[in-house]
Amino acid sequence: MPPGNHLITTILFLLILLPLPSPTTATAITETPKFREAPAFRNGKNCPISKWPENPYDPSTIHIAMTLDYSSPYLRGSIAGVLSVLQHSTCPENTFFHFLAVRRHFNHLNKTITSTFPYLNFNLYNFNPSLVRHLISSSIRRALDQPLNYARIYLADLLPTTVNRIIYLDSDLIVVDDVDKLWNIELNDRVLGAPEYCHANFTHYFTHKFWFHPIFPKTFENRTPCYFNTGVMVIDLQKWRNDDYTQKLEHWMRVQKRYRIYELGSLPPFLLVFAGNVKQVEHRWNQHGLGGDNLEGQCRDLHPGPVSLLHWSGKGKPWLRLDSKKPCPLDSLWAPYDLFRHQSLFSDS
Repeated sequence: MPPGNHLITTILFLLILLPLPSPTTATAITETPKFREAPAFRNGKNCPISKWPENPYDPSTIHIAMTLDYSSPYLRGSIAGVLSVLQHSTCPENTFFHFLAVRRHFNHLNKTITSTFPYLNFNLYNFNPSLVRHLISSSIRRALDQPLNYARIYLADLLPTTVNRIIYLDSDLIVVDDVDKLWNIELNDRVLGAPEYCHANFTHYFTHKFWFHPIFPKTFENRTPCYFNTGVMVIDLQKWRNDDYTQKLEHWMRVQKRYRIYELGSLPPFLLVFAGNVKQVEHRWNQHGLGGDNLEGQCRDLHPGPVSLLHWSGKGKPWLRLDSKKPCPLDSLWAPYDLFRHQSLFSDS
């Protein structure tokens, strides 16, 4: 054998014997967390000590539900939202977060949450997209058609039955007040509490096929429906379970598949089921529409009045506008809560 071939054979033999690093090892070495670690937020001296879940009915625990999508830029908004809740809470250690996500993202999400919020009380719940995918109709904006956008419909089924009340928060908002004030609103006999906007033209949320149908408009008989935004809701989950409101929402989604009675994602079914029977919450708890309309996403100003929560509902999201160097004036209010690690402009390579 020529000397050159003998050397090549020896090298190949040695390479075969060398152990290759496992994919998980390689990932652990090179992977950098996407978000900076948040400060540790501690209870004030007068806060009771939360005993949930050891005491499943502990009244001092605030339960908040959000969706997490590891494959979407909305995760950046969710992280900012969590930080805002903790930063403005008097008793942040008494807040328990219930995150809905698809199971294949659990490992990545768990690493992300624990590295960003090492002291956070949270649990991940599997939301199976097949629960709702067959019920979803296309809407005016693709982001509204994602299955996780409908996960709020299934909160009562996915969360432990010992969780009787929940605050649901969207992924494009920040809280700038103590969330305990929202948690303690009295729902009375209502299932759901949210800020209502009765000046909005309610007819715009449904198509002519709905309003000219002989039966559909009668769903609003004996109630005065007002628009409310489903990105901020206080929900009595026990009442929801007792009357199976999930099934009622799914009913209207099936009607939509057949008749095309609305154009706006998961919002209209909530309006059909709850509008006119919502416990009014102060408008300060959902200064919504900061993302503009659903088509253009143009800049908007705050509504008159005090502010406890800023919500970038609509097409324009603050993280996208900030990254593009074309922010709206109010996007600067979101920026301090952004924990995203931007890639360095310089490289050693």
